[in-house]
Amino acid sequence: MDMTQVADVLREGVVVVIKLASPMLLLSMLVGVVVAIFQAVTQIHEQTISFILKLSVVVTMLLLAGGWMMENLLDYANYLFTLMRG
Repeated sequence: MDMTQVADVLREGVVVVIKLASPMLLLSMLVGVVVAIFQAVTQIHEQTISFILKLSVVVTMLLLAGGWMMENLLDYANYLFTLMRG
């Protein structure tokens, strides 16, 4: 295995990680911004509101997109194993 193949495998791994993490992170960030604006307008500064909403969004996203995430991860793992076999 030469350096270009190693770089390709690492780059593909980073792409998979970004694809898997981005939906949860973006939705969590969006909920955080909306809750922060709501708290600024109403002057309610309770930390648990933001935490509970973010947690529920992440869990919901995992339930809805978990199959797609696992499929992508298994495809990458199969790709790695086929590279190891030669």
